[in-house]
Amino acid sequence: MVMRWLIILVLPMLVQCQSVQPDKSRRFNEIQFLGSHNSYKKAIDPEVMDALAQSDRDVAQSLNYSHLPLPRQLDLGMRQLELDVYYDPEGGRYATPLGLRMARTPSSYDSEVMKRPGFKVFHVQDIDFRSHCPLFRQCLLRVVGWSDQHRDHLPLVITINAKDDVIERPGFARPLPFGDAAWRDLDRTIKETLGDRLFSPDDLRGKHRTLREAVLDGWPSLTRLRGKIMFVLDDSDAKIQGYIDDHPSLRGRAMFVDAPEDTAEASFRIVNDPKRRLAYIQALVRRGFIVRTRADADTVEARTGDMSRFEAALDSGAQIISTDYYVKDGRFGTGYEVHLPGNAIARCNPVLIEHPCNLR
Repeated sequence: MVMRWLIILVLPMLVQCQSVQPDKSRRFNEIQFLGSHNSYKKAIDPEVMDALAQSDRDVAQSLNYSHLPLPRQLDLGMRQLELDVYYDPEGGRYATPLGLRMARTPSSYDSEVMKRPGFKVFHVQDIDFRSHCPLFRQCLLRVVGWSDQHRDHLPLVITINAKDDVIERPGFARPLPFGDAAWRDLDRTIKETLGDRLFSPDDLRGKHRTLREAVLDGWPSLTRLRGKIMFVLDDSDAKIQGYIDDHPSLRGRAMFVDAPEDTAEASFRIVNDPKRRLAYIQALVRRGFIVRTRADADTVEARTGDMSRFEAALDSGAQIISTDYYVKDGRFGTGYEVHLPGNAIARCNPVLIEHPCNLR
């Protein structure tokens, strides 16, 4: 009789505990986590910012943010980073930014490093050129170094913008366009630097005919993807098509792409407005696609303290929510800061998972 009553009393607690134990079979698309936007970015020199504000106050405000070094962001729980890359195969194209001449007391800028051949990482040539890791390979090595120290981390996603916009003003460097050679060099840099940490489109596709078929069949488990790093090309339709050309379903490529959900390359979607496109994001998530959206943009939410966009992002089920404010900017006095509920690094996806759930 005593044993029976013990079972009656203890069984509900055991069931409750079991329901929130870490689920090793949870798939990658069944979680939600935070990332950062333009993750490499340092603050613009004050004199350059003043000149921008005199020319266009709105543009100046939109650029008035900065980030911590990449490893520090990862320490704080960011599991998505964004890098803007410029093609510079001969080196030196961005060694002497115009903005350096405007600053009365410019902080150090390593022109010798920028003379090395290879992809460069910064936001806007000659204006917003400060970067925590101006060489693309340098950025990757810092992420790899952090991964070495945290080998069981949740999978990381690095979104890539291939920058080649020309600013038609005297003295501004002219970026090189991205073509076959640039894509080939970019893939090679990623593969050589990441090695077996890279989770590529080929890895996801497996024996499926297309990436889309693999996604609809189900993403790999978190157990399989821990310690892995994925890359996603987030760019114009023309550039994405150029990257796909001669590589159907991204065969042999290092990066996934932001491709429409009815195409062979469909896997990731970039949908930046979670308020206006809430239903669309939720529909994508229910079908199995990975969505990245944004909690804030152009410093607007941080200046006003408006959390509604972030709240919509949470409700959307977008797996990746990007922000510029994983730590608050004290200049604005609004207290705007983005964290998942309970300050978790990741949580179970609210659109896909209804029962209590716990992630290690």
